[in-house]
Amino acid sequence: MLNEIQQVIETADLLYTEKQVDAALDRMAQTIHAFLEQRNPLLLCVMNGGMVTTGKLLTRLTFPLTLDALNASRYRNQLSGSQIQWLHKPQTPLANRTVLIVDDILDEGITLRAIYDYCREQGASSIYSAVLVNKKLPYPKPIQADFVGLEIENRYVFGYGMDYKGYCRNLAGIYAVKEF
Repeated sequence: MLNEIQQVIETADLLYTEKQVDAALDRMAQTIHAFLEQRNPLLLCVMNGGMVTTGKLLTRLTFPLTLDALNASRYRNQLSGSQIQWLHKPQTPLANRTVLIVDDILDEGITLRAIYDYCREQGASSIYSAVLVNKKLPYPKPIQADFVGLEIENRYVFGYGMDYKGYCRNLAGIYAVKEF
């Protein structure tokens, strides 16, 4: 497995450098700040992918907020998604709260839609979503993110929280698999 991972890393296309990603996070944080600074938001980190994006955004948001996490996955270290599996739900009550869902990528939108619906069912007063990367697809998604850092073509990407078979989340740039 490690040989495969190393081969994928060595042949991948670098789409965005760490500096470019940081600039996108700066822009996202400014926009989020303008929308949510007076709303006492609850940030919901979507694990595991949203961990890096959430952590990087947190230090850029200078207003009062609370943080919780959830884990709803379709991929489970695979290259394609299946049914959503809820591994962890937030411990903070969502009723009457402004919720900001933070994730690494908006791919097909199925997971984000399910999380959004869950927040609504739990009584959130308003729900927003922030993703580091929005993947452009040739068909409509069931949901759009409110705050987007970067756009990418329809390629398999990894780094900055996004994984390749459970690996490479820790890479500082955003890469696309050369051949998929």
